[in-house]
Amino acid sequence: MMPYILLQIVFGPLVAAVIILIPRAPKGFYTGWVAIGTLAYTSLLLGLAGVNVYHHGPIFESYPIGPEVSLNLLADGLSLPVALIINFICLALAFYSLHYVDHRIALIYQTADQSTTALYFKRFFFLYLFFPTGFMGVAFCTNLIAIYVFLELLTIIPLYFIMAQFGYSDFISRYKVALMCLFWGVAGATFFLIGILLGFTQIGSFEISELSRLAGNPKTFWIALLILAGMATKLAIVPLHVWMPWVHAEHPTCIAGLLAVYANIAVYVIVRILILPLKGEMTVFSLPIMIIAMVTMAYGALLTLAQTDAKRFCACSTISQISYSVFGIGAMTVVGVEGGIFYFLSHILGKAILFSTAGILVYTVETRKIQKMGGLGAKMPVTTILWMAAALILSALPPTSGFVGKWFLFTGAFQGVQTWPGGNILVIIAILSTLLTLVYTFLTGIRIFFGPLKSELNDHDISDPPLTMSMPLLALALAALVLGLYPRPILTLLHSVISPF
Repeated sequence: MMPYILLQIVFGPLVAAVIILIPRAPKGFYTGWVAIGTLAYTSLLLGLAGVNVYHHGPIFESYPIGPEVSLNLLADGLSLPVALIINFICLALAFYSLHYVDHRIALIYQTADQSTTALYFKRFFFLYLFFPTGFMGVAFCTNLIAIYVFLELLTIIPLYFIMAQFGYSDFISRYKVALMCLFWGVAGATFFLIGILLGFTQIGSFEISELSRLAGNPKTFWIALLILAGMATKLAIVPLHVWMPWVHAEHPTCIAGLLAVYANIAVYVIVRILILPLKGEMTVFSLPIMIIAMVTMAYGALLTLAQTDAKRFCACSTISQISYSVFGIGAMTVVGVEGGIFYFLSHILGKAILFSTAGILVYTVETRKIQKMGGLGAKMPVTTILWMAAALILSALPPTSGFVGKWFLFTGAFQGVQTWPGGNILVIIAILSTLLTLVYTFLTGIRIFFGPLKSELNDHDISDPPLTMSMPLLALALAALVLGLYPRPILTLLHSVISPF
């Protein structure tokens, strides 16, 4: 196995971000290709690490920093699939960003000359590479302080500045929404920090492997509650969802897909640091988590149905879709947790496609209003395929990965509620709410792509986007199809870690 492979995966993008700042090139596209090349390299490393984990077991690397803080990195059957899928999405959206960011710069900074445009390209891809670093750090780190730092790295640096400089709306509105993103992100991370510090006072360690020592401690309930509150903020669970429609919709579309990853990765954090080491103490939260998740999935779906803005439509659907993963892990069964994680991976694939396709529509027809779109399928066949592929994945229809994820999470949910009065009814209501996803994804797709072309669009030059925008999304759709047809490798990896709990 290659030495320092996990360290390269985590910090390779950050090194590339620094390299991007060094030269002064007349064109900005080279910065995008630096980011793409780096993410392709880390994807290759993740593939090599995945083969090793699948056949030989976990990979562990230790890099001490201080007495209680260390950069210990663990690639096992849980962290490796999460990191691999997320990094693949980062790579695909980096390709997508090449032309999309060029379009945003031309639209926002209309008087920018060539050197100024190159500067904005440099800023964007410099900030962009903080995302994979943060995601990989959260996935692989075993030290809670390190996880907190990587969560904050995601919040403070790229989300705020990319929103402020490249987001939608006018200058003042962009900064207001960026501040909203900052405040909610920091609030969630602060609850998380308080929880892990309280845990440290009880066991004297920040290592995840030591958290099982909290079992039986009377303060464990409050530690878990604080951490859950912090993660619920990032997951946009009702009533902590109010930031999602604003922040998710107003971010540049190439980042909105990564923002879905940012919100969803809290599911992984809950499983890794609470459910696996502290299952006995977490059972008290099982019913409340499942009820709140069920309410959120139904409310989010109804909110989505009410949207007329293409980007807000995608943003509100995220509120509903995340809750399926939360519902699965809330069951506290092996099958439910495996299904929740698998659906999390499926959801971020589908949401990256859906949001990016919405961005293509806005890019092409120059409006976000769904009622002003119609009949676009004849002129944009590839974009139509992408939207429908995302609808299939998010609606959990076979043979996509969404079907596998929901099959497992709902099976696990039924297993977990057998001793609860009315438990089966709770799961049945949650299953029926999936019909709303089917309605809003396909119904909106029909409105946008089928029927006669809207008369006001006759003056637009409407066609599918450049291949650098559509091909990466087709690759994500293909990945979701492969996971749906052949989920065994991922499920085997997940089972190797989750089954013992």
